[in-house]
Amino acid sequence: MATKELFFNDDEFIVSKTDLTGRISYGNDLFITMSGYREKELLGSPHSILRHQDMPKIIFKLLWEHVQNGKEIFAYVKNQTKDDNFYWVFAHVTPSYSGDGKIVGYHSVRRKPTPQALNVMIELYQILLEAERSSGIGASQTILDKHLSQAGKSYDEFIISL
Repeated sequence: MATKELFFNDDEFIVSKTDLTGRISYGNDLFITMSGYREKELLGSPHSILRHQDMPKIIFKLLWEHVQNGKEIFAYVKNQTKDDNFYWVFAHVTPSYSGDGKIVGYHSVRRKPTPQALNVMIELYQILLEAERSSGIGASQTILDKHLSQAGKSYDEFIISL
């Protein structure tokens, strides 16, 4: 099993779009290249095809709550490639709207995260993941809430401050 970390340039952006259920409807060339999949393998697949086992479920719960309620969210995400390598992104996920104002899908633009932010997030994610594995997603929610409270910031403020 390969476990090599992949990187992309500071001036590059990974872009994808999904339908309301999280199935991929578009991916730019960098998205396809980084994933290790062919475009036809990605289109119609759930975006979770890229979910790395080191990602706490609570982060995706927050992400879905935000976008389904019409709000944008920023998140640090570790993705897994087809050949089991991985790469980190700083994701900005937003709802996509129809002409009559209904949410019709989701749009994500990812950029390269800073090493400083990753150091913070990797440590936090390990703590959240351990809590989830031993006591479920509620335990990681409690730990995340406590961490944010101690920082005196909302989730959004915390992520943007890194």
